[in-house]
Order: sequence, then structure tokens, then C-alpha cells
Amino acid sequence: MEKAYKLLALQENISNKQAKELIDAGLVSAKGEKIVFARAQISEKTNFKILKIASAGVIFEDENVLAINKPAFLTSEKIAQQYANKHENISLLNRLDKDSSGVLLLAKNALFKERAIAEYRQKKVQKIYFAIVNGLFVEPLRIELPLSTTKTASGAFSKVDLKNGKEAITLVEPFMCEGKKSLVKISIQTGRTHQIRVHLAYFGFGILGEGKYAKSKAKRIYLHAYQTKLENSDEPPFSYDFRAALSKDFGEFFDLPKELL
Repeated sequence: MEKAYKLLALQENISNKQAKELIDAGLVSAKGEKIVFARAQISEKTNFKILKIASAGVIFEDENVLAINKPAFLTSEKIAQQYANKHENISLLNRLDKDSSGVLLLAKNALFKERAIAEYRQKKVQKIYFAIVNGLFVEPLRIELPLSTTKTASGAFSKVDLKNGKEAITLVEPFMCEGKKSLVKISIQTGRTHQIRVHLAYFGFGILGEGKYAKSKAKRIYLHAYQTKLENSDEPPFSYDFRAALSKDFGEFFDLPKELL
């Protein structure tokens, strides 16, 4: 047995520091499961696989907004920093978890940011996600369970809290089933921290790769922000409908229709 980062360094002929950084970034897996702890003791016969981070693709851009298809393993903040060099006043309108992917929006001017944030606060933004969940999901489900969130040393943690929680509404529809996994379509009417992850885990359909609530192991969290619709009829009006194609790794489990690719 030896520490994971030391074995990885030997296998890839890199420094121990570089090996630690790769593991901390969530890019190293073995036997189909992500290596979480760089100092974990594992077999010296372990064969590691290093994931390559896909590039963030531009979905749409105009004078108001930049829409990005965020790949897994890049933080929303890092993507914003990358584009800040090109756009002086750019700022995030939404955030996605590091291990998830999909539509990420950045405002390019203060006026549009203010108007867009108002739409989010008034729950007028339509958001659709796709997720791979464990288990056979065959009937539509409307989840109305309040959530409360606390900050811990390892990050935010949310839970169903019927007494003190804030309103959280998640609508889930079956889309495809294969083996013991399902691809589900999700829309949310509120935007609580980890809302989709907590709600699905609560009903026994944890997202594949989601370790905090579902205790599921995979190379990433299979949650994708597929569509975001943002519109306002006030002068000057705007109407946007952004869609981000599912990443190729979703196709490892399902024969996806062309409309999602």
C-alpha cells in the first residue's frame, strides 16, 4: 500500500505536487471511481486514469450576455476570470457546481446584469437540467420540500427542513432508462443551494457521482444545466433561450437523441 499521489507521480512521471493537484482537481480515477484523497493508502498495482478537461464552449454572445457551455471540473469563477481579460465589466449571472456542466451565463454590462438578476429573484427564469440517477425512474415527480443550508469546513450542506427551511420546488420527468440507471429531465421553480441533488437523493434517486448526499461514486457528477430561458418585455426588451449540448460522457450510459447533442 502507498499514498495515491505518490503512486500517480510514479505512473505519470510527474512531481508529487503535480500529482496532488490533479487529484485535488477531481481529475484522477481508478476502476471507474474518482480518487478523492491524495494521501489515501491504495494498492501499488492501481492503474490511474487522468481525465482531460474539455474546453468551455461559447453558445452565444452579444452586447449584453455571454453564454458558455461549462465543462465539468472547471469552476464557474475560473471561467469568469478567463473571459474577464477580454471583457472589462463581465460578471457571473449564475453558478454551477464544479463537477457539473451546462449553461453558464455572464453579464457584459451593469444594466443587463441588474435586469437579469431581477428576473432570477422574481423566479421568472426557466431552467431545465438533465441528470443520470441511480434506479429506475418511471413516473413524473413534483417535489415540494423546504431546504435549509449551513456552511461547513468542507463547503455548503443543505437538507430537507420542514420547520425552518426555505421553499424549494423541483419537477422531475423520466426521459430514458438503461439497466439500473435513468436519465431524467428536471425543471426547478426555486434555486436553493444543491436543491436538485438533495431532492433527488431524498427520494432514493441519487445523482450518479454525487457523493455528498447520494453517496454515489463516479468520475463526475452527472448533472447538466441544459436550458435557460431569460426574457423581459420592458424597454429595451430582451428574450434569450440558451441550450447546452450534453457532454459525451452522458453517452457512455445512454444512446442519446440528437436533440440533446
